[in-house]
Amino acid sequence: MHWEKLIETFGEETDISSELAGQVELLTHFLEDIVRGKESEAFLEMLITFPQLAASAFDDGDDQAFKDLEHKINDLSIEQISGFLRYYTVFFHLMNSQEQREITRINRDRAIHTNPQSPRSESIAEAVFYMKEKGYNMEEAAKVIGKLDIQPTITAHPTEARRHSVLVKQQRITEMIGQLRRQDLTPSERKEKKMDIFNEIHLLLATDEVRSERVTVEDEVENGMFYFRNAIWETIPVLYDDLRNAFETYYDEVPDFSTILKYRSWIGSDRDGNPNVTSEVTWETILEQRQIVMELYLNELDDLRRYLSISQNKYTISDELVNSLKKDQQTDPPSERYQRLYTQEPYRRKITHMMHKLRHQIEVAKSENSDRVLEEAQKYTSQDFIDELQMIGQSLIKSGLECVGSQGKLKHLLVRAQTFGFHMAGLDVRQHSAKHEEAVAELFSIGEVTDEYQTMSEEEKVALLTKELKNPRPLSPLRAQLNDDTAQMLEVFDVIGQMLELDPNSFGNYIISMTHGVSDMLEVFILAKEMGLWNYRDGEVESQIDVVPLFETIEDLEECGRLMTEIYESPLYRKQLAARDNLQEIMLGYSDSNKDGGYWMANWALEKAQRSLGKVCREYDIDFRLFHGRGGTVGRGGGRSNQGILALPPISNNGRIRFTEQGEVISFRYSLATITHRHLEQIVNAMVRITISEEEGHPQQEKFDNTMEQLSTVSMEAYRNLIDDEDFWNWYTAKTPIEHISRLPIASRPVSRGSAKAADFENLRAIPWVFAWTQVRYNVPGWYGIGQALDDFVDNDKKLRQLQQWYEEGIFFKTVLDNAQREMARTHIPTANVYEDIEDGTFHKRITKDFKKAEQAIKKITGQQQILDNSRVIKKSIRFRNPFTYPLNMMQAELLDRWKNDQRDNEDSLRDALFLSINGIAAAMQSTG
Repeated sequence: MHWEKLIETFGEETDISSELAGQVELLTHFLEDIVRGKESEAFLEMLITFPQLAASAFDDGDDQAFKDLEHKINDLSIEQISGFLRYYTVFFHLMNSQEQREITRINRDRAIHTNPQSPRSESIAEAVFYMKEKGYNMEEAAKVIGKLDIQPTITAHPTEARRHSVLVKQQRITEMIGQLRRQDLTPSERKEKKMDIFNEIHLLLATDEVRSERVTVEDEVENGMFYFRNAIWETIPVLYDDLRNAFETYYDEVPDFSTILKYRSWIGSDRDGNPNVTSEVTWETILEQRQIVMELYLNELDDLRRYLSISQNKYTISDELVNSLKKDQQTDPPSERYQRLYTQEPYRRKITHMMHKLRHQIEVAKSENSDRVLEEAQKYTSQDFIDELQMIGQSLIKSGLECVGSQGKLKHLLVRAQTFGFHMAGLDVRQHSAKHEEAVAELFSIGEVTDEYQTMSEEEKVALLTKELKNPRPLSPLRAQLNDDTAQMLEVFDVIGQMLELDPNSFGNYIISMTHGVSDMLEVFILAKEMGLWNYRDGEVESQIDVVPLFETIEDLEECGRLMTEIYESPLYRKQLAARDNLQEIMLGYSDSNKDGGYWMANWALEKAQRSLGKVCREYDIDFRLFHGRGGTVGRGGGRSNQGILALPPISNNGRIRFTEQGEVISFRYSLATITHRHLEQIVNAMVRITISEEEGHPQQEKFDNTMEQLSTVSMEAYRNLIDDEDFWNWYTAKTPIEHISRLPIASRPVSRGSAKAADFENLRAIPWVFAWTQVRYNVPGWYGIGQALDDFVDNDKKLRQLQQWYEEGIFFKTVLDNAQREMARTHIPTANVYEDIEDGTFHKRITKDFKKAEQAIKKITGQQQILDNSRVIKKSIRFRNPFTYPLNMMQAELLDRWKNDQRDNEDSLRDALFLSINGIAAAMQSTG
């Protein structure tokens, strides 16, 4: 049986769309032809047979098929296993891209078949239509849009196992396969396209799936900029076109919109646990971003210059433009050639001057002289650039060319300038609270304030910090006295000062990981004061930075409302807020809270924290923005962003939001402009809906809260009983590929706060923790504990009916339960059992028992026959992938066995094969951590 026939068979069984099935069959045709040319017939036969046997073994319970598959894999050499892993991995990489294209096709098809009374679901048009239906007039609807403050934040967290080279190649192949299915290709064009596809797949197979060296911060910056300069850059103006079109459709009028969405980034500036992010790296990062965004503007301006071929003999220009050109003529005389070419074309002359200014800024940014960079940056700022674009637009409108001046190319460029400025994305700096405490302790010691700072109580620390913040003297005027860590800490604040001088938008906020008390906040101001970024003068605070607490553990989430109350009670901190527009940003950690308390407890603790923070901020009349540190997988707060937004408690909704985008989530959402557009329009749609939602409590709030409290408590007890078992860590490290994940060179940041080999649960970061569970198909962080928690409730008819009602009517409960069942659908207990090598299987039995309880409970609450029946597209995709994923897991289990049994004659090749297996399963599961 040919592989494409195998695809057809599994496709029929899972009922994936005929369009996607056709794309995948065409892909497998190419793969099979390549395998025939490179490998033996026996190799091809096994490549095809493995999924067949796996389907029979795991899905049909055929013991003989399982034994045959196990025997065949056990007999393979490391080199043979590596060969199979490469082909399966390429297949999954390309299939993932095909699914992205299929999503694009479906969205486009739905858009074609919409009308004003039935706009496309979760679109911007639907959001405006929703406001219209709610009785909002144009001014009121525009005011809602004007309140929106959406800030996606790109991070470099190590959850993308694919190399950038692989990403680019798989995109090209997918695009060409889509083109090959067109009916209007000539025979020669079809032949050429097939050859291009063959060549690209050959190159993909010839490219190392796993990097040979660990990624540097510079590599991460380059990878992040790939998404900014492509899909994000292309998409941003389209969102505003959507807004214009929607208001034109439903209100016959288009208001002026403020900038509702801006990006932030942690890449190159997130110092927490990453010694490779130095102050020099952060400065270089912002300069690189500056160069890239200006180069993009140059391309846009060059295109606009060709476009605006307007003669002043036919249209007059505004006085402002006339005066601006006179000034440019004096400060930047054009060359004879440009003077001759554009004598009668004022818009082209103006754009040429703007291009000259940008080229000069790029040249300066490439120099190593930071003083010169800062000096020259003041001569042409991003606001100057925006003002000149607006002046061009106003001149066009005044002269009667409103269609050219208020929309199209010029409008798109203006939107980009207002969104990206000269900085592309504002860089946040993040550091662990313990590092600040150590630095302040040394400064206090050198400044002869106290040698006992770190042993003081919280109250004593706050009192001393408040006193010292009001004292104008520096603590350490002689920097040479400081140890390296403290000196480096102060260098960071020096760089922040340079960034603010270069462009105030280039620096975002200062984020404090593991914020436990008020002192953690005030310590940062001590460091900022030492470098001139914070001052107390004449009873008032002068501050150039915003400090953001990050609450991550269950305990900190429980206490965050109380802590913010304490800090808002501080007269000094109220002055800090007054100096910063009375806006407080607060970050919530989804990853560590889940690792700390398990799935249900983390979600409930986050819900309560948001309610508490919203209440406290409103009581003290403080504007606020919640920053959601969401990971890629459900076990780290992942899932559909718009559904997560809609599930937020009303009291925390004020139109402002930040959320992290990281790892494989970035590559999925930002590889294709069409997917990026869908993601961002869903975000805007959700934000409009929650911003206008009435602030009302749950109809049975007290009963609901008490029930959630019970569920979360029991769930956390079950989770902690599992991971706190004295034998658990040895079992976990033996069963999962965590040791090899820790060595996988996919990021600049270490996966553990200790060494990779000596890591324990407390020191292991949340990302590799989830990554390892995903590899072995348990997905424990995304559901474990809810089986035990729900068991008593679903056995009681009255309690069950209550849960069923909340599932139907309450978006929080529904979202938490649906996310859990999605992770459970991706869980495959029989596959996980393949890794079991401990005779009594205690932990496997415990996990299986909770899974079965959770499965039965969810089916009773949702009324489904099977898990995920209410999300059939995802369910079909999982079922289709499973037969091809099972062999990958069995090969990884075999490789782990060989590694554990000290078969180290070929240690390097064995480790490389394990890396390949990790990469392949990540591709199959479409997630890592």
